[in-house]
Amino acid sequence: MKVEQIYTKCLSQGSYYIESNNEVAIIDPIREIDTYVEKAKNSGSKIKYIFETHIHADFISGHLNLAKKTGAKIIYGPKSETKFDKTIAKDYEEFKIGDITIVAIHTPGHTIESTTYLLKDTNDNDHAIFTGDTLFLGDVGRPDLSQSSNMDNKDLASMLYDSLRNKIMTLNDDVIVYPGHGEGTSCGKNLSSETIGKLGDQKKTNYALRENMTKEEFIGEVLNGLLEPPKYFPSNVNINKEGYDESEQIIDKNLNALEPNEIEKKLINEDIIILDVRGAAEFANSHIPGSIFIGLDGRFAPWVGEILEDVFKQMILIVPKGREKEAVLRLSRVGFDNVLGYLKGGIQNWIDSGKQITKVENEPALNFSDHNLKQIKNILDVRSKSEYSSESLEKSLNIPLPELIHSLNKVNFNDKFYVHCKGGYRSMIAASILLSKGISKFANIPGGFDEIKKFQA
Repeated sequence: MKVEQIYTKCLSQGSYYIESNNEVAIIDPIREIDTYVEKAKNSGSKIKYIFETHIHADFISGHLNLAKKTGAKIIYGPKSETKFDKTIAKDYEEFKIGDITIVAIHTPGHTIESTTYLLKDTNDNDHAIFTGDTLFLGDVGRPDLSQSSNMDNKDLASMLYDSLRNKIMTLNDDVIVYPGHGEGTSCGKNLSSETIGKLGDQKKTNYALRENMTKEEFIGEVLNGLLEPPKYFPSNVNINKEGYDESEQIIDKNLNALEPNEIEKKLINEDIIILDVRGAAEFANSHIPGSIFIGLDGRFAPWVGEILEDVFKQMILIVPKGREKEAVLRLSRVGFDNVLGYLKGGIQNWIDSGKQITKVENEPALNFSDHNLKQIKNILDVRSKSEYSSESLEKSLNIPLPELIHSLNKVNFNDKFYVHCKGGYRSMIAASILLSKGISKFANIPGGFDEIKKFQA
């Protein structure tokens, strides 16, 4: 028996490769399926089943392409509704993979159809659970993402409480927990940075599994502090239910090298986003006016979804040389398939063509010593609310980055202000948003709060 977690850091997402006696099951694959196909091919095995823990909102699953390429059956839990052929598992229905068994346990709460898969080993012992977004390490899935119109958040939270206590917590403490996500996902609040754990440890440390916790307490705590879900989630749900193009088709359609003059003509006639995916320092030094920065070397795809929201919006990319294909593929992970192309030759070609560029003013963190802070009035902190409440600069204004575009009326633009996050990635996204809205009387702090702390007494 072989169990392997395939973790996509950009999405904070875990998919799983399970193999026994030359048969394979894949759980929650991402859109690029080559990794799963190659692993099975190299071991001389056949992919028999594709198990989906639920209909995903935060990324595009690879279930359809993988089934098409391998002939594997797609398995969902009870109450799943899609527009393609699939098998709807009954509660506690068993599926054989070589010498092992996978049991579908319906655990509604995160969504109506959410299902946990229990892996029984060759001796029929409970070995591991693949919990999707029902149970994370340190948290549980948020119960406000279901697309069912007749269920409210409290109803789903109540169902989640029952699922956890009646179906998961009854399992042995030594059962391994393989969750759908780790730290960084928008599908929960306070996930651990660890991505594999033991159920017994979760019973001791996870607030949602607290002994003697009432249902009312659970509902209150699990719903408390939830931010609005990213705007792109509903469109991803629909794509996962209805279907999508294969990755190869996306590459063929989107990987177009565009000259500066071509881009300029498109910008005149169409409502297009210029998405600059280079490093923060490069963007600050020179970028096309009005472009939005979201760097590849970060949690790129989820931030694209958080900031750009509309997956059907057309975009043109400014990409580091050699990473054009990577950018297109990573955008497709969250359903952003409408890339018109990328700037041929990069930003230098734009500059050499005599076209306008703009910069982001940077203010060194060393200027934010205790003494200097007394003279500085306006500081905008775009970290999360939990980060801000844990530690922050006195008199700073906290607007989490996902809320910034809709909260510009809260910022005083009459005086110069300074923008920071934790390390400099999110603040540069914020800077690009502000500049795109014609707001320029500010400076970004490279290195963010981590760097500022070095100069505090």
